[in-house]
Amino acid sequence: MMNRDSFRFQFESDVPLDEAEMSLHLAIFAVEGLFGQARVRLDAGYALDAEAHALVIDASNEVGATVVKVFTGLLVREFGEDAFEVDRVDSVPHEPEEICA
Repeated sequence: MMNRDSFRFQFESDVPLDEAEMSLHLAIFAVEGLFGQARVRLDAGYALDAEAHALVIDASNEVGATVVKVFTGLLVREFGEDAFEVDRVDSVPHEPEEICA
């Protein structure tokens, strides 16, 4: 059985992808408060698929799994429960985006 260690967030077309990505950065910043900036920088990763209007987050470790939970909560509050779908997928499809400035 394959380990499905990432989550794909597929957004409705009316959700601005740049705003969803800003929410992800806010979630990452919040998770830094729990794990520290260095650990988050090492363990968190995501890929943005602008063409598909989606984000994939690596949740293969405790940091990434926490980012997914915080991000999901922020999305529900900002855009509503029907603004996106989330599914487990096998892995982040591309090189993870740099997450720290």
